[in-house]
Amino acid sequence: MSGELRVAVIGTGRMGAAMVGRLRSAGADVVVYNRTPARASEVAAATGARVAGSAAEAAAAAPVLLVSLADDAAVAEVYGGPLGILAGLPAGTVIADTSTVDPATVTGMAARVAGQGAWLLDAPVSGSVPSVAQGMLTVLAGGEAAALEVARPVLDVLAKQVFHLGPSGSGAVMKLAVNSMVHSLNQSLSEALVLAEKAGVRPSLAYDVIAASVAGAPFVQYKRQAFTNPQDTPVAFTLELVAKDLGLVLVLAERVGARLPQAAVNRLAAQDAVAAGLGQHDMAAMASLLRQQTA
Repeated sequence: MSGELRVAVIGTGRMGAAMVGRLRSAGADVVVYNRTPARASEVAAATGARVAGSAAEAAAAAPVLLVSLADDAAVAEVYGGPLGILAGLPAGTVIADTSTVDPATVTGMAARVAGQGAWLLDAPVSGSVPSVAQGMLTVLAGGEAAALEVARPVLDVLAKQVFHLGPSGSGAVMKLAVNSMVHSLNQSLSEALVLAEKAGVRPSLAYDVIAASVAGAPFVQYKRQAFTNPQDTPVAFTLELVAKDLGLVLVLAERVGARLPQAAVNRLAAQDAVAAGLGQHDMAAMASLLRQQTA
């Protein structure tokens, strides 16, 4: 790929930084912005990307923007204000927002972006940070098909598959549905391991059996090191984010009239983990919390 592909990446946390690295390795010209400037500088130094001084400056720097932010409040902050994305957004720009947020946040922001002659796709991703490096993400896109085609050369660098799910907000809805299931798997795996361990089965052997069984989903394979060797495994997805996601899931469920009793219980468990000081630990640390608890 030539350097003609120009992209701005706004939000350089774990996933955003991995996207910058993947795009740079593919030859793209990348501008980065992060609310914590030192983090943007660190990612730029590691990848050869350029640093923008504000979200507005980043928005004006490329025809396609990738946005990766932690939550709805961060989206409101980074898009708005005199130095926000909307302040620097040229007409015709396509924003692919990979943040996991309320679908209502997406549709509201998409209308504001459209008012400036630009497009916003909700384009959350399914996959891990290592998946980014391999270009193996799955993108769940909502919004105009024409906007998706403009963003597709960028998304194709990152993803093995791009689903166009429908109008604005559809991608955000599907992301919450997927994450609801992922967080259920994490809770079930944590409970199964702790049950086997407390009943006398060696933890590593219990994991082997689960992985080889009908329950051995890709999630089980992927999270093996996080569960069996947590001290030497980087955090991939925090329990604080699990609690945030499940809160969004339950808000959406109430809005559309869906009854999700398992998601409600899983959210309470995640909130317990955060209250116990595990919020910044990997989601696999749910097993650690359960080990400390007794019936």
